[in-house]
Amino acid sequence: MTTDQLKNTSIGHWESIAVEVRPTKNADGTLKPFYLRRDFTLLSEDRFELVVTNYADPFGKMPLAKMVLKGNIQWRGEHHIATGNQKVDFFADEGYTLTPLLQGFADILNQHTKGYDEWKIGGEQSIFKKAFTPFGLAEGQVFKEYDLIYTFDNMMFWGARNVDGRGFDTEETRPTNLQIPMVKKK
Repeated sequence: MTTDQLKNTSIGHWESIAVEVRPTKNADGTLKPFYLRRDFTLLSEDRFELVVTNYADPFGKMPLAKMVLKGNIQWRGEHHIATGNQKVDFFADEGYTLTPLLQGFADILNQHTKGYDEWKIGGEQSIFKKAFTPFGLAEGQVFKEYDLIYTFDNMMFWGARNVDGRGFDTEETRPTNLQIPMVKKK
């Protein structure tokens, strides 16, 4: 599949099949599971909207937080993982918000963030281009990930997270495996 064919196939609304798990790191460097659902919309002109809902449990019964990222995608050419997939760079250069959905998470945010209103359940705040230590964001920084997109049979695959919890923040950490897919919604 060419880049243009993949772009056209990818435009639309995609959602997680089930709660997904990702490896992430605690402050001390030990690994911990990160549970989430993705709701992704690829718009025309290489724009996207991504809603990630995080959970405190693997069954998605205790929502922890909701992140909304909006921005642009740059298509970088074929990736060697599977024929017809493409390297993509996601830039949250239009918006990035966070909404706590569990009091314990709001309490942690209130202890570890400066320059924000009090974090409250259901209270969305922009972290766009702001220093946000819990996510490792510096003042003025736009969140960016080096990822990939592969579609097959109305499923969209992105790259699987690195098992050591590293993000996709450089070309060298771009994924080398596929993760659980999202399905296309009508």
